[in-house]
Amino acid sequence: MPTDVFGVLASPVRRRLLETLREGPRSTGELAGMFELGRPAVSEHLAVLKTAGLVREEPRGRHRYYHLQPARLAEVGAWLHPFEHYWKQRLDALAELLDEENDT
Repeated sequence: MPTDVFGVLASPVRRRLLETLREGPRSTGELAGMFELGRPAVSEHLAVLKTAGLVREEPRGRHRYYHLQPARLAEVGAWLHPFEHYWKQRLDALAELLDEENDT
């Protein structure tokens, strides 16, 4: 059974891990150093991301390196795409309001 990607992305820790991996592969230790969580907790988050197909693990000696797997994120983007026009309308309205405020 496939993992619910939206449920996986609900965690701020997992989102931050994915954001970091956009910059390139990182070891478990490097990733764990970014959080006030213990290394086992970060490893659990990485395991969830791996199960969801959002990252892949590469063993290098005693270390594990994680790589972003963006294909599953593309699925999320495709699902969100039809809703973009709602955001665009609201952002356009906000820009107009701010322009009016700056003109006064």
